[in-house]
Amino acid sequence: MTPRLSNDTRQVLIAAGLLAVFAAMAAGLLAFVDENTRDRIALEEHKATLRSLYQIIPGERHDNDIVADTVTIPRAELLGQDEPFVVYRARMGAEPVAVVMPVVAPDGYSGAIYMMVGVNADGTVAGVRVVRHKETPGLGDGIEIEKSDWVTGFDGRSLMDPDSNHWRVRRDGGVFDQLSAATITPRAVIKGVQNALIYFERHRDRLFEVKATPEGDENSDS
Repeated sequence: MTPRLSNDTRQVLIAAGLLAVFAAMAAGLLAFVDENTRDRIALEEHKATLRSLYQIIPGERHDNDIVADTVTIPRAELLGQDEPFVVYRARMGAEPVAVVMPVVAPDGYSGAIYMMVGVNADGTVAGVRVVRHKETPGLGDGIEIEKSDWVTGFDGRSLMDPDSNHWRVRRDGGVFDQLSAATITPRAVIKGVQNALIYFERHRDRLFEVKATPEGDENSDS
């Protein structure tokens, strides 16, 4: 004969069942919100990338479709990329003008800083735009072009201007301004831009190849 449950036991079981139902509903809701938020973030980042492309390489500098003229690179540790990524190429009359590469600076104050770095065919910086970050509002967010012109300080720079010892903020003996009350954030961006120039110098011909395939490890170095 099955023993009868006491009222207290029944109440505990009912409460546990309700709790399990609510927990499942909450988990489902969180998963739904996360999925939709992730898609929205990806869309906004894509829009920011396209805006950045045409800010870095304005229309008068190229006659090709830079969104369509791309090369896919398997990975590049130097750029903070451990998965395949797309490099955009600008040309004028089939002659190389510049490339725009996505760069991840992993050591920002509040996490990774995602940016697009344009490098001219002569190895100088065409422009830098930050497309996503979690830096402190009012301090580290000065890396956004909408908040300040700080990133324009890279325009025209190269690996020789300044030399490797001076690709730093002024506080560290370099030539670049630090943001007001923020040093870690600009350090991360400066390092990311310098790494992009180094990567370009090593792989210029590969980046500008008219037909390129993602196979092989020639671009998967540091």
